[in-house]
Amino acid sequence: MQQALDRYANYLKAEKNASEYTVRNYMHDLLGGQRPDSQKGFFQFLRQKKMTSLEDVDRQTIRDYIAWLMEQDVVKSSIARKLSAIRSFCRFLVREEILPHNPLEKASSPKQERRLPSFLSTTEVSSLLETPDPATPVGLRDRALLELLYASGIRVSELVSLNFGQVDLDSNEIRVIGKGSKERVVLMGKPAARALTAYLKEGRPQLLGEKRSNAIFISRQGERLIERRVQKILEKYAQIAGIERRVHPHMLRHTFATHMLNGGADLRVVQELLGHADLSSTQVYTHVSKSQARKVYLSAHPLAQPKKDDSESE
Repeated sequence: MQQALDRYANYLKAEKNASEYTVRNYMHDLLGGQRPDSQKGFFQFLRQKKMTSLEDVDRQTIRDYIAWLMEQDVVKSSIARKLSAIRSFCRFLVREEILPHNPLEKASSPKQERRLPSFLSTTEVSSLLETPDPATPVGLRDRALLELLYASGIRVSELVSLNFGQVDLDSNEIRVIGKGSKERVVLMGKPAARALTAYLKEGRPQLLGEKRSNAIFISRQGERLIERRVQKILEKYAQIAGIERRVHPHMLRHTFATHMLNGGADLRVVQELLGHADLSSTQVYTHVSKSQARKVYLSAHPLAQPKKDDSESE
């Protein structure tokens, strides 16, 4: 089985073009963690049931696994993700003729409550972007990194994979290779372009030293920056900026989409910039803050305007 898992991991990387982060998550959902509070992997459950072969897995096994996870207070979104990982793995085993059929083919995931994505206010974004110190090469890098995530809405995986040749500072455009190796062009505003230019001219050469790299964003050691490091960078600056909640790179993507739509951008344009294949993925961002909704209502509805006599009587 370990050999099959290794082949599956290689399949995800080579044929599905999955990132290291995605592969690691799939393996964790299948195998579980070592800590007592993270031993919720599918294979850990099978060992408890003394099941030694995936050929013995049926729909009832999956129902029992879901019930087992719920007993441990695993949220529905995490259960759905674990089932997706198992389904994908079993599909691979069928393709490789290790399994005769996929036991999850007709198994359904628990219905999830769709939660609205969290996003930052414009004040919080401004505070966050002003935090890195532009007097240091790391500060220049981090300012460019944060500006670019917010200005373009790109995924963190797309950010760390950026190479020279993908960025055009004359037109302020970036050619991004997204999920499934799909290519799209995203835009960045002048603040992000200025921050990126400063980093490439002053900060990056100092970080790179004698090394050579085609990566745009590099570490202190001159190596390509990894996704987990970007997460740590963002957490650090969010804390310094006084943002009292967990901030992650995808939140800046949520913030980009929300602010674009609140500013009047067309839904289809935002879909294109985000690289969403399905419009429904973008529609979740059509929520607006109460203050923004009230502002739009008061400025747009003819009967919401204060009458001249009313304002004078006050």
